[in-house]
Amino acid sequence: MTVHIQKLCVGIESIEHLAERQDMRLKRQGEIAHHTRMAPKRRDEIVDGGSIYWVIKGQVQVRQRIIGIEILTASDTGKRCKFVLDPELVPVRPRPKRAFQGWRYLAREDAPPDLEKNAIAAKLPEKMRAELAELGLI
Repeated sequence: MTVHIQKLCVGIESIEHLAERQDMRLKRQGEIAHHTRMAPKRRDEIVDGGSIYWVIKGQVQVRQRIIGIEILTASDTGKRCKFVLDPELVPVRPRPKRAFQGWRYLAREDAPPDLEKNAIAAKLPEKMRAELAELGLI
């Protein structure tokens, strides 16, 4: 059964800002990856259709499909985990999320739904979407 990951997007102001940063990494490194210290024990469930749900400014706002998980070993840092991500950012219905450390598992049934590309909410400015979600209007 598929399981997802939630992760704080520290230092990122918006989905557009995340896209800009990741575009730079893609051009420089040839892939988009996120490195963490801890490796997930439920690796097979994550790679089987799971996504990383990014928390930006206190709201789950966007997801990216996880296409691979690699365990790396370096002499100076020890073991590290590398989440290899699909470049496509998929906006989701914004949902408030308090700060936490590291990453957290997210069950498929608890994941916020994607915003349809043609939906009115998907066309709104990001800040307005977040405010409407906070008021429970979307």
